[in-house]
Amino acid sequence: MKSWRTALVAFIVDVALVLVFVLIGRRSHAEAETFAGVLDTLWPFLLGLVLGWLVTLAWRRPLAVAWPGIPLWLMTVAVGMLLREATGQGVQPSFIIVATIVLGVFLVGWRLLALPFARRRALRRAA
Repeated sequence: MKSWRTALVAFIVDVALVLVFVLIGRRSHAEAETFAGVLDTLWPFLLGLVLGWLVTLAWRRPLAVAWPGIPLWLMTVAVGMLLREATGQGVQPSFIIVATIVLGVFLVGWRLLALPFARRRALRRAA
């Protein structure tokens, strides 16, 4: 897979996992899963993710864990929470803890799982 395709797939996976986080959260709180409701919860975290991709230049090494994986995770949470607070959406300490853990497992975890496959592919290309 060409590097731009890898970056595109990685970005799509990140977006999908942030969306899954939002959907799980809304369902666990019995909130309506309307498009507007999901979008209202999603946009702060999505903006944090996009900002993280831009700041870390994640498209250069989209599958790397330490950089950009960990900064992407932390920026997604931090920017998401700051934007939620700024727009009056509520930011309870328990929510910050849960969001940090879940988004960490999602955004860093899938990269950890992808590492062996990416290395194996790189070895095959080199051979």
